[in-house]
Amino acid sequence: MRSRREFIQLASVSAMLLATKSWNAIAAKQKLKTEDLLNFDAKGQVTLLHLTDMHGQLKPVYFRPPSENFGVGKFEGIPPHLIGEAFLKHFDILPNTPLAYAHTMVDYVPLAMEYGKLGGLDHTTTLIKAIRSERGDDKVLLLDGGDTWQGSYTSLQTQGADMVEVMRALRTEAMVGHWEFTFGQDRLKELIDKLGYPFLGGNVFDTEWDEPVFESTAFFEKGGVSIAVIGQHFPYTPIANPSYMVKGWSFGIRPEVLQKNVNKAKKQGAEIVVLLSHNGFDVDQKLASMIDGIDVILTGHTHDAIPKGIRIKDTLLLSSGSHGKYLGRIDLKVKNGKVVDTSSNLIPVFSDIIPPDPDMKKLINKIRAPYQSECNRVIGETETLLYRRGNFNGSWDDVICDTIIRERDTEISLSPGFRWGTTLLPGQKITIDDIYSQTSMNYPEVYRIEMTGKMIKEILEDVCDNIFNPDPFFQQGGDMVRVGGLTYTCRPKNKMGNRISNLRIISSDKSLESNKNYVVGGWGSVNQNVKGPPIYNLLENYISEKKIIKNNNLEAVKIVGM
Repeated sequence: MRSRREFIQLASVSAMLLATKSWNAIAAKQKLKTEDLLNFDAKGQVTLLHLTDMHGQLKPVYFRPPSENFGVGKFEGIPPHLIGEAFLKHFDILPNTPLAYAHTMVDYVPLAMEYGKLGGLDHTTTLIKAIRSERGDDKVLLLDGGDTWQGSYTSLQTQGADMVEVMRALRTEAMVGHWEFTFGQDRLKELIDKLGYPFLGGNVFDTEWDEPVFESTAFFEKGGVSIAVIGQHFPYTPIANPSYMVKGWSFGIRPEVLQKNVNKAKKQGAEIVVLLSHNGFDVDQKLASMIDGIDVILTGHTHDAIPKGIRIKDTLLLSSGSHGKYLGRIDLKVKNGKVVDTSSNLIPVFSDIIPPDPDMKKLINKIRAPYQSECNRVIGETETLLYRRGNFNGSWDDVICDTIIRERDTEISLSPGFRWGTTLLPGQKITIDDIYSQTSMNYPEVYRIEMTGKMIKEILEDVCDNIFNPDPFFQQGGDMVRVGGLTYTCRPKNKMGNRISNLRIISSDKSLESNKNYVVGGWGSVNQNVKGPPIYNLLENYISEKKIIKNNNLEAVKIVGM
């Protein structure tokens, strides 16, 4: 059996690889097999499997890892805030290998062309069935970290029903949520009733009676061991998303409530306590240092992917990436009611290597059949790499910002710093499926209003503090709002109100004036009754007219001090 180290390196070509600085065709031709991906140092009686942040993606995707992932304060320069060569060095991964491709943006395009797409829930099903077969069905617990129902053409058209049907067929056993709440409370309840498993969240309370809205904890017996799974919905849902969609519900991190739920679970006989969380990686790092009695945190929201879990005090923390690219696995050995040994791994779901499960493939094809023709409709082609992920910018967001300026006749455009959105390689056709993977949501209206220069700067400062506040409990946003028609300098380590400077209008090459009004367009507003055409319609119009999309490579943001 291969060791984990051997799996990371995968082949005895290291001498040739290290002697070559550029992308190496020999390394790229290494042959992977499904058995290599399933290789694992199995431990104990219990296996936890974790999927998170799938954002409606039923099929395999390209998803380029971030080019910036800055940490601040005590989280600077440690996982998950490592990218590229620093990530490879920290986790002892050789460049130009499958794991290097799965986890970093280094040589992304040639490696993507060689190794292909990742994900696809029919391919993931093959892995899950193999693990259940190997370990024994009664030892495996599959958990969903949320942001599952939203993010694609079919999820928008079915209002989440497509993902619910697939995840139920996958025999998921509990989940938490975030973007699920953007379907509104009535639709949320309808979908929860169809799940057949718990929608856990001990941190959401009714504002009238101050009572829990959802069950906090579910108990399972696996391998003869009692497991308590405690759920945590995204604590800042009413801030990051429209509050009117969750009217009457109060969210929050609520560490004191979490500690009470952990203590209660222990008293009820739980030998393993798992926090199934959509808090985000840094919030859960802080919680792990504060809360006693949690054995495992399976975290989501920030889309971070690390090859193995990290230990904080007595808690093992694993983040399982996004868009179905990975399947997280943790094995636990329990003795005398306590966890005494663990193994962890993040399995990249290479769809060209892992065969699809026939039953799941049939189900996915059935679900997508009514929409397949529209999803596959080609509206253009990209000449350059189109991606979203990064703290400050992504080329897909540049296209969206250009779209808003052109289609809404504005001087400046703003696009939310969403982390979801798949990648297109140079030369790929752009389909309806692709544009909805960037824009599929229930509040897509593109507004057109006037803002003063002072207001624009205040917006940028506020969003920047949501991302770079040194206390993760105050980090309430995604990535930085994207801008079109505007450049600026950002100093993430500065204090609130002093991070953004040197704002300039690109068209006039003049400084942004505080008291002057500017015509601004944007989308994804959390305000109610926003008027304007949906962003996906404008994006379709723009790309259809342009035919060939080429990123302008404009460095709109200068980052200082990181």
